[in-house]
Amino acid sequence: MGDPKGFLKVGRVEEGDRAIDERVRDWHEVHLAAPMDQVRSQASRCMDCGIPFCHQGCPLGNLIPEWNDLVHRGRLDEAVRRLLATNNFPEVTGRVCPAPCEASCVLNIREEPVTIKTVERTIADYAFAAATSDGGPLRPRPAARLTGKRVAVIGSGPAGLAAAQQMARVGHGVVVFERDDRVGGLLRYGIPDFKMEKAIIDARVTQMRSEGVTFRTGVAIGSDVRGDQLRRDFDAVVLALGARTPRDLPVPGRELPEVHFAMDYLVQQNRRVAGDAEDEARAILATGKHVIVIGGGDTGSDCVGTALRQGAASVTQLELMPRPALVRVPNNPWPEWPLVLRTSSSQEEGADRDWSVSTRSFRAESGRLVSLEATRVFLEGGKMRPVPDGDLSLPCGLALLAMGFTGPERGGIVEQLGVALDPRGNVRTDASGATSVRGVFAAGDASRGQSLVVWAIADGRRVAAGVNAWLEQQPVAHAVGA
Repeated sequence: MGDPKGFLKVGRVEEGDRAIDERVRDWHEVHLAAPMDQVRSQASRCMDCGIPFCHQGCPLGNLIPEWNDLVHRGRLDEAVRRLLATNNFPEVTGRVCPAPCEASCVLNIREEPVTIKTVERTIADYAFAAATSDGGPLRPRPAARLTGKRVAVIGSGPAGLAAAQQMARVGHGVVVFERDDRVGGLLRYGIPDFKMEKAIIDARVTQMRSEGVTFRTGVAIGSDVRGDQLRRDFDAVVLALGARTPRDLPVPGRELPEVHFAMDYLVQQNRRVAGDAEDEARAILATGKHVIVIGGGDTGSDCVGTALRQGAASVTQLELMPRPALVRVPNNPWPEWPLVLRTSSSQEEGADRDWSVSTRSFRAESGRLVSLEATRVFLEGGKMRPVPDGDLSLPCGLALLAMGFTGPERGGIVEQLGVALDPRGNVRTDASGATSVRGVFAAGDASRGQSLVVWAIADGRRVAAGVNAWLEQQPVAHAVGA
């Protein structure tokens, strides 16, 4: 290590954010790039710990101690190469990953982990902005020879893109099908620009096209192209559909026009930011309304930040579960993911938060939503029970359901291909990503269930390797339909 005692001499310093009163007026990224001197100093805190537990926390197996050391030494070109060796899209993970690597950092025993996420983002941004010695991460890396095999990837989220890039780089002809009008899946339309601006997706798509990947947008697999046609036209199929079926809330008043799924709301606003014209008659806007977001995860937090930027009169975020502890409790030891209270940048901007609240109904007057009726609850014996005299009524003109997802969408390509599902309703796969149907694979949330972007990229890479190994055993083209 460049400085074996760095962690003793340098305290943890996180990157800064733009001022709240400034950032809520626009859709640009909240986080500020940390000065390079600060990043190098923070990277010096990476210990020579012998067993890098950060590798356990990171599904990608990122070479974290190596690129921390290289950044500390100022050898950023080499750090770029180390980072890209395991992660196709560090410019994404450096922005939207919750950093399980930091939770597993040895220094997190005393709650002062290395700022791994900041270092990662800095390396990625440097690579995008500067010409490195090998041409940078956006230099196309096409395969030296083509295999003649064709692979269809269904879905262009992080799992699909990672799988497509890995397979194209070994010489397969890869076609990515996306039903939306632009590539990116939830990276494009689910994550607000104030967390990740979309130019970085566009740059990666340009690179992948130069590497031989074909993108077909506006194509709904299952209706525009059916499963039997995919199997005739391609040697392998990778389902990277995500887990897009939202968890609903079947309570009285759910049918009111002001109650929406979170993703419907976020997609609309992301399209507006991209310059698309939206049907005003179907617009979901928080302007001037009392907004309640049901669900305390990342999607709920994204709704909070979006509503505040749209000029909501108030924003309240409700969570069914109890309020987390401020510090680790004894049955949640390091290096497990710490189940502690977190506050996102969106929540810092002015949202009220409340826990242990169960929604009973949405109340309307003259056909319009006016309040959310709820009950305070407590956890007993694994069940939520009502608190005596715990009823409450909250003013509400717009309710957003952000309670997670239950699995891949049904009634289309999953049924047409006939792949088996696991008990949770996800596509069942083996260790290589192969499904129960010959030549059909699945990656990311479609097979794992709703998860993190790092798991999606890791799954895409793993399944690409499985497809490669399987195709090497197939002697003729279009073997799926053979």
